[in-house]
Amino acid sequence: MRLGFAGTPEFAVPALDALARSRHRVAAVFTQPDRPAGRGLSLHSSAVKQRAGELGLAVHQPRSFKTPDAEATLRSLDLDAFVVVAYGLILPPAVLAAPKLGCFNIHASLLPRWRGAAPIQRALLAGDATTGITIMRMEAGLDTGPMLAVRTLEIAPRETAGTLHDRLAQLGGELIASTLDAVASGAAHEEPQPGVGITYAQKIDKAEALIDWSDDAPGILRRVRAFDPWPIAETKLDGTQLRVWEAELAASIAALQASSAVCHLPAS
Repeated sequence: MRLGFAGTPEFAVPALDALARSRHRVAAVFTQPDRPAGRGLSLHSSAVKQRAGELGLAVHQPRSFKTPDAEATLRSLDLDAFVVVAYGLILPPAVLAAPKLGCFNIHASLLPRWRGAAPIQRALLAGDATTGITIMRMEAGLDTGPMLAVRTLEIAPRETAGTLHDRLAQLGGELIASTLDAVASGAAHEEPQPGVGITYAQKIDKAEALIDWSDDAPGILRRVRAFDPWPIAETKLDGTQLRVWEAELAASIAALQASSAVCHLPAS
């Protein structure tokens, strides 16, 4: 099949690599425009743009797909299918209808649980035991389309958002490649999402990283792991910001006091 690919962050790179290795052809890559970053606020390319350049793929960076020019560019590619993963731009109905066989999304949760922007962090904050990847056909609703493939992943006891991100990204690449093979052969099966168990993964607000010490210990631990590597759980001590990168539960206060993991701060 002749494919288009849309993605922006590092999470989308394994999927792009998997499609580049597949028997299908990636005709073009879409990613968000370069953004100013760093202390000098110089323009930085997305992880997907950098990888597409290494692969020798054509790159398009529209600011929106709600313009005639962007839609015309996509239609001119004459795509069989369009793969979208963590792109960050809304695709209007005209764009969703442009590829012959449709648009397919890689979502980092077991839909309909954790529809939305931050499924990895929300699963960790909620203490979920499992998560996974869902490949769905895109439609106008927020992550509401019918499912073509689902793969479950156990969340490890010491999992962070960073480690879970990497494992899910690799799993997404594997699953989209096999799913598109099924689409190409006509063997793909779609089923609607269940009408129960729907939750929404709201975008992470940096203010959520502030530890609430009235929370119970497991809740604080989940916050530390969910916000590693960003925005990092934090607290204040005598007006000084402290960032907490790692934590573990202690069996008792005595065990905590005896632990070598305790951080002893110098007296002020």
